[in-house]
Amino acid sequence: MHVTIDDVRRALALNEFDGLAAQRQMMPQFRAQARPKEREGQPRLGGVLALLYCYQHELHVLLTRRRDDMKAHAGQVSFPGGRREDGEPFLQTALRETEEEVGVRPSTLTILGELTPIYILPSDFEVHPFVAWRVDAKRPSFYPSVTEVAELLEVPLTHLLDPANRHEEPWNLHGFEMMVPYFEFQGHKVWGATAMMLNELLERLRAVNGH
Repeated sequence: MHVTIDDVRRALALNEFDGLAAQRQMMPQFRAQARPKEREGQPRLGGVLALLYCYQHELHVLLTRRRDDMKAHAGQVSFPGGRREDGEPFLQTALRETEEEVGVRPSTLTILGELTPIYILPSDFEVHPFVAWRVDAKRPSFYPSVTEVAELLEVPLTHLLDPANRHEEPWNLHGFEMMVPYFEFQGHKVWGATAMMLNELLERLRAVNGH
């Protein structure tokens, strides 16, 4: 399925789309969908960015593999992003963290829209995802942070849209065996909240393309 940036714009503009249902398609078994009522305090808040750009004549999305020595989600594949600073709009958080992690300046990006916020139980984070497009449509020059990023993954949207690259298998997580769906890319497994947010974008694209 060929995807254009106009498709992405139309996909993000869908008003009646059920983003939570799309996210649930890639949700690990037994995963909490909301913050437990008995959990004290307030969740930490953050923003992430799905950065799109044209590379080798097709749309790509940037993901990062976190360093193995990170305190939270070590070694996992994720969008650039992080924790919101006091009073900071979520979009500003996503853009600031993207510049800090991969060196892409906010002034070079156009914001296309946002996806459905998601709650991550292990880290007690409420994450707000945004979608951006490189203004000149070219592949950005990346300068990954050596303290946070172990590897950059430049993933074609067509790869993620191909059902052959979606899998599910039993994992042992937090002492429980459960079925975990994931996207495969060059030996990496994209799962959890990142896969759920990605799938919302993919399902929106399928909706506007009649698939």
